[in-house]
Amino acid sequence: MKLETMIRRSALGFALAALLATGAWAQGSSGSSSTGSSTTPTTTNQDTQNDRKDLRHDRRDVRRDVRDRNADNRDIAKDKQDRNADNRDIYRDKKDIRNDNRDISKDKQQLEGSNEKYGVNSKQSQQLRHDIRNDRRDRNKDAKDVRHDVRDRNADNRDIAKDKQDRHADNRDIRHDKKDVRKDRKDLHHDRHGK
Repeated sequence: MKLETMIRRSALGFALAALLATGAWAQGSSGSSSTGSSTTPTTTNQDTQNDRKDLRHDRRDVRRDVRDRNADNRDIAKDKQDRNADNRDIYRDKKDIRNDNRDISKDKQQLEGSNEKYGVNSKQSQQLRHDIRNDRRDRNKDAKDVRHDVRDRNADNRDIAKDKQDRHADNRDIRHDKKDVRKDRKDLHHDRHGK
């Protein structure tokens, strides 16, 4: 069975080789007889090859531009998440500042009452002054956090704007590359069919 298959395949191979050799011989003899028409087919073939190459390159450019646009969309989404997280942090820090201010004013009122009742150097007054200092320290730390978060939020907004500009440029590039693809298809069709 295997020997029979090998013989069949080799006979088919010889027949195919003979057919190709005959075709090459016939084409070679017709090419030598016609002198003036040999430049037009090679020019058309060269145009067709160039158009195919241009079409491949433009399609590759479209794929790359789409990839860039998608990356910009991901960047925009990530920057928006960062911006929203910064907004949440700002809100929480401002809330902490309000709470610290409320604690400070409450401790000040208690300090006045303690000073009148127990004296300025009493243990209760010293503890209240210590609490006021800690509350002021917390308030200042929260105010510093707010400033940093606002700076981060503004940087995220700038990043979003830049990414939107990049996305707009990528969309424009995609439109231009698709236009080039259509033009190259038309050129290729014209080279093949002459219409």
